[in-house]
Amino acid sequence: MAHSEPKLDLSPPVSDEVRKTTCYMCACRCGINVHMKDGKVAYIEGNRDHPVNQGVLCAKGSAGIMQHNAPSRLRAPLKRVGPRGSGEFQEISWDEAISTAVGWLNELHETAPHKLAFFTGRDQSQSFTSFWAQNFGTPNYAAHGGFCSVNMAAGGIYTMGGAFWEFGQPDWERTKLFMLFGVAEDHDSNPIKIGLGKIKKRGARVIGVNPIRSGYNAVADDWVGITPGTDGLFILSMIHVLMKAGKIDLDYLSRYTNAPVLLNATEGPERGLFLRDGDGKPLVIDRKTGQTAPFDQPGVRPDLSAVLERDGVTHRTVFHQMAEKYLSNEYAPEAVADRCGIPADRIRTIAGEIARVAFDEAIELDQEWTDFRGETHSKMVGRPVSFHAMRGISAHANGFQTCRALHVLQILLGSVEVPGGFRFKPPYPKPVEVHPTPHGHGRPGRPLDGPHLGFPRGPQDLQLDDDGKAKRIDKAFSWENPMSVHGLMHMVISNAAAGDPYRIDTLFMYMANMSWNSSMNTKGVMEMLTARNDDGKYVIPRIIYSDAYSSEMVAYADLILPDTTYLERHDCISLLDRPICEADAAADAIRWPVVEPDRDVRGFQSVLIELANRMNLPGFVHEDGTPKWKDYADYIVNHERKPGIGPLAGFRGDGSETGRGAVNPDQLDRYIENGGFFVEHIPEGADFFKPWNMAYQDWAVGMGLYDSPQPYLFQLYAEPVRKFQLAAEGHGDRQPPEHLRDRLKTAMDPLPFWYETDQTGNDGFTVNALTQRPMAMYHSWGTQNAWLRQLHGRNPLYVPTKLMREHRLADGDWAKVTSPHGEIVVPVMEMAALNDNTVWTWNAIGKRKGAWALDENAPEATKGFLLNHLIHELLPPKGDGMRWANSDPITGQAAWFDLKVKIEKTAAPGELPESQPTFSALKSPVGTGPKDLKWKVGK
Repeated sequence: MAHSEPKLDLSPPVSDEVRKTTCYMCACRCGINVHMKDGKVAYIEGNRDHPVNQGVLCAKGSAGIMQHNAPSRLRAPLKRVGPRGSGEFQEISWDEAISTAVGWLNELHETAPHKLAFFTGRDQSQSFTSFWAQNFGTPNYAAHGGFCSVNMAAGGIYTMGGAFWEFGQPDWERTKLFMLFGVAEDHDSNPIKIGLGKIKKRGARVIGVNPIRSGYNAVADDWVGITPGTDGLFILSMIHVLMKAGKIDLDYLSRYTNAPVLLNATEGPERGLFLRDGDGKPLVIDRKTGQTAPFDQPGVRPDLSAVLERDGVTHRTVFHQMAEKYLSNEYAPEAVADRCGIPADRIRTIAGEIARVAFDEAIELDQEWTDFRGETHSKMVGRPVSFHAMRGISAHANGFQTCRALHVLQILLGSVEVPGGFRFKPPYPKPVEVHPTPHGHGRPGRPLDGPHLGFPRGPQDLQLDDDGKAKRIDKAFSWENPMSVHGLMHMVISNAAAGDPYRIDTLFMYMANMSWNSSMNTKGVMEMLTARNDDGKYVIPRIIYSDAYSSEMVAYADLILPDTTYLERHDCISLLDRPICEADAAADAIRWPVVEPDRDVRGFQSVLIELANRMNLPGFVHEDGTPKWKDYADYIVNHERKPGIGPLAGFRGDGSETGRGAVNPDQLDRYIENGGFFVEHIPEGADFFKPWNMAYQDWAVGMGLYDSPQPYLFQLYAEPVRKFQLAAEGHGDRQPPEHLRDRLKTAMDPLPFWYETDQTGNDGFTVNALTQRPMAMYHSWGTQNAWLRQLHGRNPLYVPTKLMREHRLADGDWAKVTSPHGEIVVPVMEMAALNDNTVWTWNAIGKRKGAWALDENAPEATKGFLLNHLIHELLPPKGDGMRWANSDPITGQAAWFDLKVKIEKTAAPGELPESQPTFSALKSPVGTGPKDLKWKVGK
């Protein structure tokens, strides 16, 4: 009898309906297909039609089911009934919660709006939350960027009109050499994985620069285990080598950058500023006529080496300044090798490989295009070298200048916005001139006169009162950090507790776990949140907090406004905010409630609209006091920032209009029908040389990205930075305080340079200590996720082989790690692929007992730990008693990665050892989750 195989159904139906939306398990914002069974979420897969991930989905995205069903989800509004930090709450109705919040906020709106500090964490609706705060009238608003990677964004905008990740991407199809600097695995993970697969398949080379070899660096062809905080020195040394060898793109520099712009080179209040014409346009010398001309004059060919004497004043080009600075032996590989931890020969080899690929393997596309001076080019010439960088080079007190140095390197090669190089994503590139300046002036009961956050052009844009005191509670846009374009969220609680620059009444936060992993000085912040005045009242009188989950921060709030999960809400991933575009297309997306909440929770943005309507906030109500929008979905569809421009660019008007168009009441339905996203591709011939290509400029105007064409020059030399430096030198009406003058003179160099970060108090602490986020986690959300916890349920301190031997450590031993601020005791594990003088661990794995509905003995609460306990938001006292923020002196970026420690072997802490320090267990308003969390829908 013949053998027959049993009939197996290899593809059983997993759902009876598929709903397409946008993932929220990290900031990648991939398209997902949510499979529904019996009205519940059964399975999540990637959407193959989506422009971001093309069907690829990581562990985080797949585990979204467990995020949606997490036992830690908040269930109803809460009011505190015990002391702060006790976790003692009472459930209340939404009517009581909204009435309570309105009672607190309305009084401030009418009398002292600056006493509200409204700061949001890793949300993706900052365009809207900023709009709400602006209409409330408080100067105190920002999102998480100030402690994440503002140096990257600010450095990029001030240099070339955009930066990495959300601003741009490598030309994955053509690049032949790809270098990553300081990139961990949690950001932009699926597009990078797809891109790395493409370039490695083509045999392109990948070089990873990172003290730690994990993730992307582990699959790189070459790994450069650099000393933390010295990336800028390494980059400038490569610039030195390339300039000395003549391996820079002089034609690109003369046409598209401010290298040929004339600078005042004579001592005085104008020294270092651009020579401009009567219309304010920077002037160059035309090689053909030898005369000055505006940089954008049709037919002009700027001279890189020009010198001009006029009225007794000498003017030299930016390129002169660059040659003097970077050809100095200060940046020779031999001079920087020891500090960078990279041998001089290797620096030269890497620079040589960059030059070889950029110039010997140049790409030419037979594509005609016309530039902003009216010149038509028969080809598009590209340098197939591309870079990507993130928090690793940004989160240092020299990060702004380091990020600018990397952009300058790209530009010198002529590898930005060219085939094979780095490409901008719409709505970028944008010159700094089209961005707003910061605003903080307002009167009670009225909105601010402009947006809170912006890009200062000089001291005139600082947010200071008549006495020179900071207007903002975080001291953003003050002399302490003049160009803090994302604010300083890490300083809000500290400053509010100290009453510096003033006291606040209400701290209102969203998705910001500031009592745990989102704060430096974690123990100190918990004490600040519970501190009382002599009269027994709290130093910060009121705290309102919104989150979807029972995080550590929940216990410290007075009023909890419970948010939904991402599958239960409307969201708008907008061109006005943090879009999902790719380099060859403009795109945006939505989230929509694929399921309704089974708890008494509401989307935070809709709650903000209800608060605004109840308070009659300007901008949210009509003249007769009736609301403009009933909820966030209504706002997304019907709000217009200017006529025809709304949060979403797709399906406007009758549904056929793109970018600009009237409100379409069916817009959200059209997005849902299209898979939750919209894409408009850039026309062929407009997709490269975007800042100067008139075909792109005209397309961008049609899309509503600009009101008129905005061609501009890349700013190798940042004149706004020089204006602050001039003030520090004693010029101008607005002067910095004396104790900051020398720091500003040094840090505010308009050409990127490298400086050692402040080492005050670090005597005896010589080991670098870092954190990175793993690909399977994102902020603190992932470590409550039943599936993801199996990948990272605890975190050791990874120690390089050299230090393991020096301290006689073995895997599983315990070490005491101390810093000038604190001490932790943690388990260690050896890692060979690690900078010899650096220790590190995964970020946000450690949890406080009682939080996130985890058992008190969960590994995250016993073996997991935070480095945050070792970091302070302030630097140690200086000789004059001053304590400056532990931040970049230019942007205020939190300098997480400047941490120095010492380690020593120690005994395991206790019979059942737990990482130290330990804190008392929080009382959770949602209790503890089940021991076994299973999820299966249907049969």
